[in-house]
Amino acid sequence: MHSPTDPVLLPGTPSAPLPDAKPVGSSRFPSRSPLRPWSFIVPIALFVLGLTIFGLGTTEFMIAGLLPEMADAFDVSIPTAGILISAFAVGAAIGAPAVALVSARLPRKATLVAILIVFLAGQTMAATAQSYQVLLVARVVTAVVQSAFFGIGAVVAADLVPPSKRASAIAVMFGGLTISTIAGVPLGAFLGQHWGWRSPFWVVNGLALIGLIGVITSVPSHKSKQEAGVRKELSAFRSGRVWLGLVTTALSQAALFGCYSYITPLLTDITGFSSAVVPVLLVLFGVGTFCGSVLGGRFADRNLMRTLWIGMVLLATSLALFSATAHNKVLMTGTVIVFGIAGFLINPGLQTRVLNEAKGAATLASAGNISAFNIGNAAGPWVAGLAISGGHGYLSPSWVGLVFALGALATALVGTAADAAERRRGSAAPGCMDEEIPLTAPAGTAR
Repeated sequence: MHSPTDPVLLPGTPSAPLPDAKPVGSSRFPSRSPLRPWSFIVPIALFVLGLTIFGLGTTEFMIAGLLPEMADAFDVSIPTAGILISAFAVGAAIGAPAVALVSARLPRKATLVAILIVFLAGQTMAATAQSYQVLLVARVVTAVVQSAFFGIGAVVAADLVPPSKRASAIAVMFGGLTISTIAGVPLGAFLGQHWGWRSPFWVVNGLALIGLIGVITSVPSHKSKQEAGVRKELSAFRSGRVWLGLVTTALSQAALFGCYSYITPLLTDITGFSSAVVPVLLVLFGVGTFCGSVLGGRFADRNLMRTLWIGMVLLATSLALFSATAHNKVLMTGTVIVFGIAGFLINPGLQTRVLNEAKGAATLASAGNISAFNIGNAAGPWVAGLAISGGHGYLSPSWVGLVFALGALATALVGTAADAAERRRGSAAPGCMDEEIPLTAPAGTAR
C-alpha cells in the first residue's frame, strides 16, 4: 500500500530506489540520475493533479456539446448560449494572474485547496442555476479559479521532480487536459443528451471533490522562496526571455486553435466526410494531442528549445498539409492526427520555458503563461473567422494558423539565440556555471 507521497515507478524504471534519491519533499534532488531520459519516478501527487485537471478541463470544453440543450432550457438562442464559452475564456485569461497576485504570500498547497473549494461552489451554482444570467456568472467564477489552478499547479508539479524532469512532470499533469478532450467532452455531451445538461456539472463536481481530497492528502506542504509578495512575483517580467516565452505561447496557440475551431466544416464541406464520421476524427485528433504532450515532455527534458522550434516546424508543416490533403479522406485523416501531435508536442516545453526563465518568481509567470494560452485560444479563431467571413473559404483558417505558427517559430529561434548569448557571457565569467534555480526552497523551511 502506497503512502500519499510514495513515488510510482513507470515501466522501464529500476525496481529499487536509487542510492542518492530522496523522497518527495526532501531537501535536494540528485544532481544526476542514471535513469534513462524516457523514464522517471512519478510522485502520486502528479497523478492527483492530472486527475483534477481532467475534471477542470472537462468543464471548460463540455459546453460546446451542450449548447442546444442549454439554449432550450433557458429559452435563448444558440449564439447567446455560446457566450458561455467566450465568457469562460475571458475569465480564464484574467483569473490566472489575478489569483496568483492575490495569493502570492500563501503556500501553494493552501492556494490549490482554496481554488478547488471555490470551483466546487461555482460548479454547484451552475448546476442549480435557474436563469441564464446566474449560469453566466457561475461560468466566469469557475473559469477564474480553473486557470489559476493550471498556473499554480504547474509550478507545484515542476517542484515535485528534479529540475531535469520538469517538462515531463508538466506533461503528466496536463495529460489530464488532453484526456478531457478525448473522453471528457464526449462523455459530457452523452450525459447531457440522456440526463439533462445539469448532469455533467454534477459529475465534474464529483471529480473536483476527489481532486480536493487528493490535493489535501498527497501534495507536500512547504513554503517556497518566492512566496514573498507581489513585488517579487512581478520581478519575473523584467526578463526579456520571459516575454519571448509568453509571445511564443500565444502565437502557437493562435495557430493551433485558429485552424482547429473550424475543422468540422473543413472536414464535411471540403473533404466530404459525413457529420457522423467527424466525432471519430476528433477523437483521433485527441489521441494525437495526448501522444504529442507525452513526447513533448520527454523531448523537452532533453533539449527544451530544440523541442520547441522543431515542434513549431512540424505544426507549420501540418497546417500547410491541410490544403494539400483536403480532397483525399485518407490523407486528411493522417493530417488531422499529425496536427494533434504537433499542436501539443510544444505545450510542456512552453510552460517549462517560462518557469525556468522566471527563476525565483515562477508562480505569476506560470499564471501569465496560462493567460497567454487563453489569449491565443481566443485570437486565433477570431482572425480565422474574419478570413472565412471575407470569403476565403474553410481552408483559410489553416493558412491563418500557418502565419501564426511561423511567428511562433521566429520567437522560439530568437529565444534560442538569447540562450546562446547568455551561455557565452556565462562562460566568459570565471567560475560561472549555468545552473537551474530550484522553484522552491527545501522542505521544512521556516515560515
